[in-house]
Amino acid sequence: MDSKFIKELPELIQNGVISKEIASKIENYYNSRSASKSSSNNLFTIFGVLGSLLIGLGIILILAHNWDDFSKTVKSILAFSPLVVGQFIVGYSILKEKSKTWLESSGVFLFFAVGSSISLISQIYNIPGNLSSFLLSWILLCLPLIYLLKSKGVLLLTLIFATVYACSLGYSFSSETKVPWFYILLFVLLLPQYFYHLKNNLTTNFTAILNWLFPLSLIIVFGAFLNTVYRLDVILYSFLLGFIYNVGQLKSFRSLRVSKNGFLVIGSLGLVITMLMVSFESFWNIDFEISFLGNKELLIGGFLMLSTLYMLIKNNSFSKFNFNNIFQFIPFLMILFYATQSLDTRITVALVNITVLALGVSIVKKGVDKASFVILNYGLLIITALITCRFLDTEMTFIIRGLLFIIVGAGFFVTNYLMLKKQSKTLKK
Repeated sequence: MDSKFIKELPELIQNGVISKEIASKIENYYNSRSASKSSSNNLFTIFGVLGSLLIGLGIILILAHNWDDFSKTVKSILAFSPLVVGQFIVGYSILKEKSKTWLESSGVFLFFAVGSSISLISQIYNIPGNLSSFLLSWILLCLPLIYLLKSKGVLLLTLIFATVYACSLGYSFSSETKVPWFYILLFVLLLPQYFYHLKNNLTTNFTAILNWLFPLSLIIVFGAFLNTVYRLDVILYSFLLGFIYNVGQLKSFRSLRVSKNGFLVIGSLGLVITMLMVSFESFWNIDFEISFLGNKELLIGGFLMLSTLYMLIKNNSFSKFNFNNIFQFIPFLMILFYATQSLDTRITVALVNITVLALGVSIVKKGVDKASFVILNYGLLIITALITCRFLDTEMTFIIRGLLFIIVGAGFFVTNYLMLKKQSKTLKK
């Protein structure tokens, strides 16, 4: 009703019924009221989801207290009861076209009802299995809820549980370690809903959470797909981090605040940490050949390199190459570092340290250009971290080390003071 009335305002102004000032006030009033309603609905949805979780936990605790006194038949009925109730509430919410709060709450309740039913039936009839198979069955059964209900809560839960599934199967948390190939399927099945939020709700807080969780999930699980020496793992991780960083450089992501661009922040931090790790001479002194990589690792590395190359082309990074976008080319620089280590490790170490220093300086410059204290101090921290790393593998007296720390600390104060002074002059103008 409000939006229809607002659409009529230009016609009312044109016919002289109201003035532009009054029309502006009316539009501002309805916009503020709409924002207030939206905020209220979001809060109500959050409490609805929390309420569903608490009700589910309460039921589980009550049943658990008297569980041993029930027969198998009663136990089976009780095991399926939450599932039946959850499906009924979801069906009712869809058929009656209930509010988003109903859909979110019922979706989350049914998600946990599925998990509890699977675990209880397995326990009652002693069905063998492990954590990874249990989680995979649970996730696959609940995946349709994401698209049926457009549920944000179920989307988050599915992504988190898919990550846990991959870790439980791919790392040494269980007796049998396997490559979690099904994680790729689960991840791909979640992408359409993620892209929907990117297209329609780019600036919302929920999309910002997804922008952090999706790259984090990839980074956490990536190691489960690798089976090679530690040093080659680090290089392969640089490919993944480079891809993530370049995703954060896409036009749609660049329009976001840094706090909402998880791809950019995670990729940047990950690349800096990786570069600091390979800046030590001891990293390159031990022989590790490309032949150590299996077919799987070569396929993964090749795919990530091609994906990163595609992102660079999409971002026009080659035509706009300059001092400020060194980050975007680190995966390709890593190939150069690897190539030079067979000639002389000192050349490799020197190249890596120069690159890290260039990264720090470029970010400091960017911080000064944008008058951003956060970016400025991030660049200074990179330079400080590089100097600290060199203290660990270089023979220096404590006096020289102390003097260098004093110089770096003074650099922090001076640069921030000059930035503050620059901002003050700008405001006075």
